[in-house]
Amino acid sequence: MAKVESGRDINTFVRLPWRIYANDPAWVPPLLMDRKDFINKKKHPFFHHGSADFFIAYREGQPVGRILVSDDPNYNREHGTKIACFGMFESIDDEEVAGALLDTAASWAREQGRDTLMGPIDYSTNYQVGLLVDGFETPPRIMMNHNPPYYGRLLEAWGLTKAKDLYAYWITDEKEIPERFRRVANMAARRGGVSIRKANLKRYEEEAHAIKEVYNAAWEKNWGFVKMTDAEFDHLAKDLKLLIDPDVVFFAEVDGKTVGFSLALPDINEALRHIDGKLTTFGLPIGLGKLLYHSKRIRTIRLITLGVLSGYRRRGIAEQMILHTYDEGKKKGYTACEMGWTLEDNDLINRPIEMIGGERYKTYRIYQKALP
Repeated sequence: MAKVESGRDINTFVRLPWRIYANDPAWVPPLLMDRKDFINKKKHPFFHHGSADFFIAYREGQPVGRILVSDDPNYNREHGTKIACFGMFESIDDEEVAGALLDTAASWAREQGRDTLMGPIDYSTNYQVGLLVDGFETPPRIMMNHNPPYYGRLLEAWGLTKAKDLYAYWITDEKEIPERFRRVANMAARRGGVSIRKANLKRYEEEAHAIKEVYNAAWEKNWGFVKMTDAEFDHLAKDLKLLIDPDVVFFAEVDGKTVGFSLALPDINEALRHIDGKLTTFGLPIGLGKLLYHSKRIRTIRLITLGVLSGYRRRGIAEQMILHTYDEGKKKGYTACEMGWTLEDNDLINRPIEMIGGERYKTYRIYQKALP
């Protein structure tokens, strides 16, 4: 077991998935540059308040597994817990390797004074989370995880048990939204004085600020949630700016006040799968050219997040934003939408998605274990 410290270690850590998924047609190679930035302690804003380390498992000199382990003091303070998280977990199908990785994470957690290990969570639930437990045959969408079916067995063999399941739903442009759903949602919105508008990229900073205010307020009572710091949110907003299609981002307003928003993004994974993680080859921007070409042909969006302030729920706002995402996405030529992830017990969101014909097609699981 080796801690990631050198540039060579970083390369080994971020490239390990190419070995694990060599024969998995559903896997989408991530952008190597992005993955390096994510674990860069000098660049990533999580490290302004939290801590993390990264480890690689070797067998006979060859890398066979990796793991991230992190401590978010903000999360523990908000929830009154002593939890450390593990994430970016990869392993060959070997309980000894997986156990060694998790043992290392547990030892690290104890050194930080933590008594529980939870994951997969990359730093916090504001980033990629969850172990895929069904839906392995289809590719992951933007900012979603993918893993082999045997990972669940490896984690459970170490003693991890389910903490919470997360759902992802799928809907295509062939679905017809039930007219009754439209009618009820429209009536509720009119009664509540709700107006829905698209995002305005000319006012990007103002729009981003409005999203942050609603996001941190609307999710504060959700399981596993921790507020994003200003630095984290600004970093994410900057990363997403080039991806956003304003025709599928919506704000809900009542008397001029932003009370909700929904954010869907074109699934850049449809383009990434063509470039094998690299923007350049032998110094030539071959990957970048492919990325730009295929980005113009993306046909799937992911409704990443949808939130409504607590005092404005049950007014048809969530339903209206789901309808707008479906209708406007269809007009733009998108043929499918992933909606999620959502908490398994979040009926206020899950129910309307199911009512419009969303099919639950993937389940992700977050595990936990009390540390002796």
